[in-house]
Amino acid sequence: MKLGANLKLLTYLIPCAFLTPVLITLAPDLQDAWNSEAMHNLKAIFVSIFLEAAPFLLMGVLLSSLMQWFVSEEMVRRLTPKNPIGGVLVAGLLGIIFPICECGMIPVVRRLMHKGMPAYIAVTFILSGPVVNPIVFTATLLAFPSHPEITIARMGLAFAVAASIGMLVYVFVRRNPLRMPKVALTEVKTHPGFKMAQPHAHSNAHTHADAHDHNHVKNWRSFFIHAGDEFVDMSKYLVIGALITACIQTFISRSDLISLGNGPVASYVFMMGFAYVLSLCSTSDAFVASAFSHTFALGPLVSFLVLGPMLDFKSTLMLLSTFRTRFVIGLSLAIITLVFAGSWLINLLV
Repeated sequence: MKLGANLKLLTYLIPCAFLTPVLITLAPDLQDAWNSEAMHNLKAIFVSIFLEAAPFLLMGVLLSSLMQWFVSEEMVRRLTPKNPIGGVLVAGLLGIIFPICECGMIPVVRRLMHKGMPAYIAVTFILSGPVVNPIVFTATLLAFPSHPEITIARMGLAFAVAASIGMLVYVFVRRNPLRMPKVALTEVKTHPGFKMAQPHAHSNAHTHADAHDHNHVKNWRSFFIHAGDEFVDMSKYLVIGALITACIQTFISRSDLISLGNGPVASYVFMMGFAYVLSLCSTSDAFVASAFSHTFALGPLVSFLVLGPMLDFKSTLMLLSTFRTRFVIGLSLAIITLVFAGSWLINLLV
């Protein structure tokens, strides 16, 4: 074991030994590049994206860990509607009760699926929850105070797309789309609900109280260990997504992107692609969309507001860490197609 650890350490030290002289030689140039205006913008955008999403991710993993410890598989199965249409409708409205951003939604749903929630209900909840909730509804109204139809169209299209994809998953997906779960030391197969080791009948009351307190502390320690592990596991995808998004926003000007959106179809493609690249939180993207209210029609604006919370760069990485690659590709194509068709139809009708 010592030899293996030493060899692993050498694999890190040897490249560092070769790179150190190079970095010392390039230090002045690297420092100038690091202090440039573009790098300041990149750092500011990266930090803002990460700080905007991290609280929601933390909220999601804490809720996920609570479900791991206090929600049993039997409870999930009992509360899951047996009728698929009813299940999709309930899942599409769950965001009203659990207003979680898309960053925190994925760990929650992954835990619920491990507990027995069907894939079609889980996917509906993932897609609708970040949009169909009171926080996003209020933010969109504030961003478009003179255009309430944008808020109504956003909520309606998001629910319709999520419900449609949920039914498609119910009909066509027969295999569990989750990746093989990693075996964790804190994984619990049964409802622990503070399940204590029962003392023998001859134990006295003092011994029973000590055992209860010991197991109580052990359960909560395991809860925080589980939450920490899941936060680290999911946050690395958030960091990568935020960094790449910051690079795109820094080095590609918005005017160049807008010039690509001229035309009846190109405007939809641009706004949907823009939503994917920006990777904004669903509670703040409406204020970005409002800046384009005099440039684009209702349909492209709604496509931006609906696609972004359902599918962006950082959430794609998080989906790939949770679901099988083939399933994520199919899910992404279905989201893009339905959002485009729905927003185009809204633009014709309204």
